Amino acid sequence: MAGVTRRQAALAGLLGGAAMLPAWAASVPAVLSQAALPTPKALGAATLAVARAGDRLVAVGERGTVLLSDDHGASWRQAQVPVQASLAAVCFADARTGWAAGHLGVILRSDDAGASWHKQLDGVQAAELVKQAAQRSGDAKAMAQAERLVEEGADKPFFDLEFLDAQRGFAVGAYNLMFATDDGGKSWAALGPRLPNPKSLHLYGVRARGRTLVVAGEQGLLLRSTDGGASFSALASPYKGSFFGLLQTRGGALVAYGLRGTAWRSGDEGQHWDKLDTGLPMAVGAGTALPNGGFVLLGQAGDALLGGADGPALRRIPAREPVPVSGVALAADGALVLASLRGMRRVELPAH
Repeated sequence: MAGVTRRQAALAGLLGGAAMLPAWAASVPAVLSQAALPTPKALGAATLAVARAGDRLVAVGERGTVLLSDDHGASWRQAQVPVQASLAAVCFADARTGWAAGHLGVILRSDDAGASWHKQLDGVQAAELVKQAAQRSGDAKAMAQAERLVEEGADKPFFDLEFLDAQRGFAVGAYNLMFATDDGGKSWAALGPRLPNPKSLHLYGVRARGRTLVVAGEQGLLLRSTDGGASFSALASPYKGSFFGLLQTRGGALVAYGLRGTAWRSGDEGQHWDKLDTGLPMAVGAGTALPNGGFVLLGQAGDALLGGADGPALRRIPAREPVPVSGVALAADGALVLASLRGMRRVELPAH
């Protein structure tokens, strides 16, 4: 998939029946209907994201791998997954209900804390939904782009998920893909045609608080909705390079991070941004909020940067074992658990 840049390289039904599918649907990748293979190698495979489901940790990665840990990341076991498409994002609304998303437009749901999953959306269905939304908009350019999306097939990945609760959620991905659900994923609405993103830049991160959504993406793209996704406006961006992720602290501050050690913090829902000095020469590839109102960012080599609830200062914790980190979550015992291209890692945070 040309043009998905560094993020894609790192991340290594809704239709009524077959008669409604595009003519090329016979060539839909088989991995969309083949279950992930159980294998001991999964424990060391590339993982791309990790999240908490109550006290359980759930990690996702290549070839449909989902790993579970009930001992704060000390050991892992493989879950049952109905697809072999690589999964790049995972999010839980509560201790049992969660979603995973990734390549080929896949979105999966779990109702048992990640032990098993079922498919809610794939790239074939997503393309058709984008086409329908573009037709309703009446925008000729949007309709032309949607037609190309359908013709190109189920090859566009999702990069991030955000759920406000067990019903309301959002997914963003490559080439302006954005979807929303208000029924737990039983149905999805394509929001891409209403975004002010004329270049169809990739959308790498989305965070929501109340009715406000902020989206971060390629080439410094920042978008915001204050009406729950009904409409969006472009925000003035402090940076022209790509943002690879977006986190939101307990206090509501946003932190956007990406290329060349870049990180920016906003305390007013993206209206103004303050630069954070990471001291890192490489990209910041992952981040998560901390219970104290602060946050942690992870450089691509595994260096951790701790930020407080207030102020721009970051405390650097050098990686003991440099690994290409792609996701991070805080375990119930306070340790950082890292998803990396070399499997899962656990890092103890300093006491002070």
